[in-house]
Amino acid sequence: MNAFELSKQAVIDGREARKKGEMPRLSEDEKKALLSRYHPDLKEEAYTTIRIGVNKGQKTVHEVVRLLEGESPLAENPPDLTPKHQVDVLVIGGGGAGASAALMAQSAGSKVLMSTKLRLGDSNTVMAEGGMQVAISPEDSPVRHFLDTLKGGQMANDRTLLKTLVSEGPANAKWLMDLGVMFDREEDGNLSIRSGGGSSLPRLLRCKDYTGLELMRVLKDAVLNEDIEILEFSPVIEFLTDGNGTCTGAVLKDLDTDKRIVVQAKTVILATGGIGRLHIQGFPTSNHYGATGDGLVLSYRAGAELKFQDTFQYHPTGSIFPEAMAGLLVTEAIRSVGAQLLNVKGERFVYELETRDAVASAVIRECEEGRGVETPAGRKGVWLDMPLVDVLHGEGTLADHFPNMLRQFSRYDIDITKAPVLIYPTLHYQNGGVKIDVEGESTLKNLFVAGEASGGIHGRNRLMGNSLLDIVVYGRRAGVAAAKRASALGFCPLTLKHLEDFKTQKKAAGVVSETVSPILFPDYVNKG
Repeated sequence: MNAFELSKQAVIDGREARKKGEMPRLSEDEKKALLSRYHPDLKEEAYTTIRIGVNKGQKTVHEVVRLLEGESPLAENPPDLTPKHQVDVLVIGGGGAGASAALMAQSAGSKVLMSTKLRLGDSNTVMAEGGMQVAISPEDSPVRHFLDTLKGGQMANDRTLLKTLVSEGPANAKWLMDLGVMFDREEDGNLSIRSGGGSSLPRLLRCKDYTGLELMRVLKDAVLNEDIEILEFSPVIEFLTDGNGTCTGAVLKDLDTDKRIVVQAKTVILATGGIGRLHIQGFPTSNHYGATGDGLVLSYRAGAELKFQDTFQYHPTGSIFPEAMAGLLVTEAIRSVGAQLLNVKGERFVYELETRDAVASAVIRECEEGRGVETPAGRKGVWLDMPLVDVLHGEGTLADHFPNMLRQFSRYDIDITKAPVLIYPTLHYQNGGVKIDVEGESTLKNLFVAGEASGGIHGRNRLMGNSLLDIVVYGRRAGVAAAKRASALGFCPLTLKHLEDFKTQKKAAGVVSETVSPILFPDYVNKG
């Protein structure tokens, strides 16, 4: 046997002895020391100072600054701003947040137009596996949910936003079920709940290991059943403003014809998702192909403030072998039912349900200190012993509760009921984003933001299951607020004056950029 196979065999041989073992939790001091030494957010060399705009003087990663300081695709060739569409509410983004927002705005009587980069539903939402956190059990409460999330977010969360998130969770779960979402249930008919990392009680509602896909299935059907106009393959490439700090519409790009589409809107809801496809610090990513940070770039250029733009979530368990699966998310829910993390010697090295930032840092530590397992492609990772789940809970548990994982790995002849898999942290979530208030409005008037593109709710680290709750709670809130605002407004002027202001700032700061942003799609062809 080679070293790779020997290490795998050590995991298998030690499984019976480990099934009754306990792993101590990290103390606060131990966790702080672990994060400060190994978490990617704290690597100074990965960060640089933003030189222009509302967040001037603050820092974020090089990859984001390059886009924030980039040139607009309209800078050299501005379009005729005669609108092709005039609507009450323009919703940009076709994932869970955008769909929730569009449904609520439409139900409030607004004329709604949705634009999507790809097709309706092509988003990170469909890739969410583990569940949605909602405090529904008799022992639980929104207060406990609040405190768990605050602790998990390193005490940095916007308390007002967080209070609203957890308080409205149960009502939003009921809304989803009324629409047709089929959450898992126990034999007695009650909703089934599961534990998640960093939570003091089980509160994850789930649909096996394809919860996000089920939510998006139902939300997509609901949108299609309403009289909502949808422009697919039409990403936003620039906002329009009145020249005085109010968003008045957007310019879209028709990917089929390469033509620009001008939309005049009384209010705009931005739900463009995250940033994973920038591959920050070279990490693989679990994200959807279109997750290139467009929302940050366009909002910032138009004058909206960002919050926590310097913090990202690296999910601890992304597949690292085989090579074709690098970055694919292995749901945290598998660890919640007993799967263990093991180094090259077959030793546990961290309590598996610590918060994601701590577990990711512990995995990185093992690999950097020589206790990782090297893949045939030269990557480093650690083992996730998934077969232990069947040992603990009975044969068939993995197949019953995690059919998606079983299918994904079986495509590469890996049976997760028999063999451990190799994992390493994968770039998963944009913790920060555009600063919003409790109605979802940004600091740019009439621009509302929902879902992963927004910043403040999750602090500096998101707890498992809060993203699916976030897209529904704040997607719906943004839809209601945007529709209410639109009902009291007329159409405002369409200008690109904010581009002139941005150009002036760049010149004064000596910023010269050859980057055109947003980039819309990752460039894998020309990486050299």
